[in-house]
Amino acid sequence: MNKRVLARTSFAAAAVAALVLAAPLVASAHVKVDPNQASVGSYATLTFKVPTESATAGTVKLEVDLPTDTPFGSVSYIPLAGWSTQVVTEKLAKPIKTDDGTVTEAPVKVIWTADKGVQIAPGQFQEFVISAGAVPDTGSILLPTHQTYSDGSVVNWDQKTPASGAEPEHPAPTLYVKDAPPADSGAATVTATPIAAPVSSATSSSEAVAIWVAVGGLALGAIALVISVVALTRRGRVAPTDGQ
Repeated sequence: MNKRVLARTSFAAAAVAALVLAAPLVASAHVKVDPNQASVGSYATLTFKVPTESATAGTVKLEVDLPTDTPFGSVSYIPLAGWSTQVVTEKLAKPIKTDDGTVTEAPVKVIWTADKGVQIAPGQFQEFVISAGAVPDTGSILLPTHQTYSDGSVVNWDQKTPASGAEPEHPAPTLYVKDAPPADSGAATVTATPIAAPVSSATSSSEAVAIWVAVGGLALGAIALVISVVALTRRGRVAPTDGQ
């Protein structure tokens, strides 16, 4: 087999491998909160995992909306090198009565802004960590998240995931308190005290589809590769007849 045949074979194999690896990554590239469960009255450490989905721009800003109907009493954050962090506190439209008294203002938003020259580049992700509590007595808490890219585009992760677990296009990170997470959420959970528990073995439907697409692509690519190699090998073995 000559060098040209080897080169074509190597290129085909690399292309197949790239397609197989890319499919699951695209399917699972959503903003997530971990853990996705907490107990009433606890102070939960919440980690927002933010991947950059764009192939041409980086993530330069992240905003997380906190609940105002069932607010957290306080929110703090872990400083992140290269990013400035702001916790926005506002007066509530309707005061909330708690065991500790009436709450008239609460944290309503956390904003991370990248320093000049800093970004979450394509193919990378960053984790943003806060401590929030006390966790209110409620079913679940939607945490709409807004991701700003260096080209000015904004992706709003603000859609509620139904109980069926059929994930929407831009699901909002959700903290489940009394409600059970969707059956196919596949996210980590937390015990009565906010300590991370083992990650659930459930696989989301979108990830399952991506896996089967990858397997099918690998099979088709392998078949095409074998056919190509056989054809090129036969051509290389044809003996010249004109005095050579």
